[in-house]
Amino acid sequence: MARLRTVDRTLDGPWEMIVTGPGACAGPGDLDTLSGFVPAPVPGTAAGALRAAGRWSDREPTPLHGSDIWYRTSLAGRGREILRFEGLATLCEVWLDGRLLLTSRSMFLAHEVAVDLDGSHILALAFRSLAQDLARPHKRGRWRPQLATPGSLRHARTTLLGFMPGWCPGVDAVGPYRPITRRGEGGRPTGIDLRASVEDGTGILSVGLSLPEAGGPVMVRCDGRTARLAETAPGRFEGRLALPGVALWWPHSHGEPRLHAVAVEAGGETFDLGRVGFRTITQVSPFAEGLSLAVNGVPVFCRGACWTPPDLVGLPGDRDAYAPLLELAAEAGMNMLRVGGTMLYEAQAFHDLCDELGILVWQDLMLANFDYPVDDPAFRAALETEVAQLLDRLQSSPSLCVVGGGSEVEQQAAMLGFPESVWRAGAVEAMLREGVAARRPDLVVVPNSPSGGDLPFSTNAGVTHYYGVGAYGRPFEDARRAEVRFASECLAFANVPEPVSLREAGLTDPRDPAWGLVVPRDRGADWDFEGVRDHYVGALYGVDPERLRRDDPERYLMLGRAAVAEVMEATFAEWRRAGSLTAGGLVWLHRDLAPGAGWGVVDAAGRPKSAWYALKRAFRPVQAVLSDEGLNGLHAHLRNETAAAIDATLALTFTTAAGKVAAKAERALSLAPREAVTLSSAALLGRFFDATASYRFGPAAHALAHLRLARADGTLLAEAFHHQAGRDATPREIGLSAALVEDRDGVVLRVATAQHALGVHVVLDGEGRPSDNWFHLAPGGERHLALTGTGGRPSGMVRAVNGSGAVRF
Repeated sequence: MARLRTVDRTLDGPWEMIVTGPGACAGPGDLDTLSGFVPAPVPGTAAGALRAAGRWSDREPTPLHGSDIWYRTSLAGRGREILRFEGLATLCEVWLDGRLLLTSRSMFLAHEVAVDLDGSHILALAFRSLAQDLARPHKRGRWRPQLATPGSLRHARTTLLGFMPGWCPGVDAVGPYRPITRRGEGGRPTGIDLRASVEDGTGILSVGLSLPEAGGPVMVRCDGRTARLAETAPGRFEGRLALPGVALWWPHSHGEPRLHAVAVEAGGETFDLGRVGFRTITQVSPFAEGLSLAVNGVPVFCRGACWTPPDLVGLPGDRDAYAPLLELAAEAGMNMLRVGGTMLYEAQAFHDLCDELGILVWQDLMLANFDYPVDDPAFRAALETEVAQLLDRLQSSPSLCVVGGGSEVEQQAAMLGFPESVWRAGAVEAMLREGVAARRPDLVVVPNSPSGGDLPFSTNAGVTHYYGVGAYGRPFEDARRAEVRFASECLAFANVPEPVSLREAGLTDPRDPAWGLVVPRDRGADWDFEGVRDHYVGALYGVDPERLRRDDPERYLMLGRAAVAEVMEATFAEWRRAGSLTAGGLVWLHRDLAPGAGWGVVDAAGRPKSAWYALKRAFRPVQAVLSDEGLNGLHAHLRNETAAAIDATLALTFTTAAGKVAAKAERALSLAPREAVTLSSAALLGRFFDATASYRFGPAAHALAHLRLARADGTLLAEAFHHQAGRDATPREIGLSAALVEDRDGVVLRVATAQHALGVHVVLDGEGRPSDNWFHLAPGGERHLALTGTGGRPSGMVRAVNGSGAVRF
């Protein structure tokens, strides 16, 4: 059921922790003879406590799964109380005064235990060695995945983080990583069932709860309106509150994520039930034809990334840990994040923030790649409880929209050649659908990620993990040829952080052997994701990446950053054009799990990389992109996802390599709410012009096409570039300039160029970042960039990939 938002008292200690050999202490009484305890924050992990005590190295993580780890604290009180354990990683015994209260074998389950207190007590938690448990005899699965080791993990309900060589550091998740709370019995609602729905434009709030000692009428209040709940059984109250005209919840790309507080009043007391959002989520077409979602009846192109925890070591779950990263996601235009089956369920604060920021959440079950023993009654029962607790906890979260049966379970088996009767994860899907029908019938269920086609990884059905452009080195055209319907993973590269983060991590030279140790790779593959990035550096700029790495490592990293940005923008431009079959794409990953050139578009220090800036442009709600349609010329695709009409000016300019205008068109237009418009270059120019150099009547008349969509006052809405002659990154004088100037928004950085500037980027001397980076400028173009987080008058330099040098400001 839904949670009462009245804050219980936390058992935050002080706690202390000690690491022992496996089985060294049979019970908490044996701890009295030991020394070496360290302070241990709760919630928190053993790794986090050791790091705070100076006994932990991020570069060489201490293995913990081979040990037992004990936590203990004092607990004072009188009378009966309920102790709640939100998350214990992973094999845990809970002891009170030497008496075993609870044994948990899953880090994904919450537990409540009633205790009778009479003064001062000692509460102890024993996290037993997971390594020893995994080493005991287990029934082997039908297949053994390459992703994670050992194979006996299929029986364990723990995160795969730390068990995936090449993916992330070997950090062992051990400890009470979610809150431990206490509360007295009685006097407050229990069994709360809270559902928000929309019927014919009217918000419907359905409430059920148990309150045996109500002491009078029980009222529910929301959006300034109230309704009385009927007593349907002794102590059980239920009812509905109709809210005509209530403001709906939208993803931030399409509207305002409106939330409404809900409270229950009874016997002179008010109980906070949190906030709800009224919205509908529907699947536009049959899943086999491809996942496509509509929110409140409006089709939404879902774009964003796959989520990783804010800190792999401490696994924090508070607002302060989540907020900076989620705010970056929203700023980049991401309207969906996927919590994949290789990670862990995030804390309530994550979902609360996604509700507030208008970011849709795709939540996988924590199942990935393994042949899980769902035919084992004990395993199945634990998984059913896990699903129920997850849906109950998030019962009133409007951002939750998709729940999936896990990651690459079907794909793993299918790629090993098993028939559909083996790889089809039907039992988990049925369990998930049953749980959703009972607790969150408004959600969309995805059987597995990927799934839905003749093979689960078919790109033109269901959902796919699309790495054609990316890991498989396909040209940009493959993004259309593959007919991707929904990419729940895509575009994985070893994304290079900005120089300041590399300096902090001591990773400034890509020739240093330490650099390669943190480059992500698939286990067993003879290539890594730096090689994938290098492939596109060579393809885009006509250079030899290996030679460049050896002779000019700084330029090698510069072109690497620029290439990733180009690939990101080009792929999403294809997927967001009018006529595209694609309804969504989620980049792998949002944030790095460790310092270095990882998959994240945000680095381990929380700073955006070049890919983040590219996505910020690619994900604009008001967008303009260009597509090469061969003999049909260039097509300008304009999209307004907002609920407001936009009056704008559209300009399409063709210039030579020297910057001379070869052809130009400009027109005023109005984009209606939610409207998409496509205009050909011929329609815009009103005459024939070989915009794609397809007719071969002679040398191309232009090298660059620039599309610019701006408001009537000149404010840039979106722009796009088509490099007919390729991307010439040869350094030369292009007339690049930069200066701090005053405009209506205060001090901004004015960047201008005489000739086309490729991959323009700002490097600040201190902290802070520009509002845009790694962008192009058309000949004679300029941009005004806001600089945030600088703490004073900023300084730095501006460079272009094809510029002869840096310009100071």
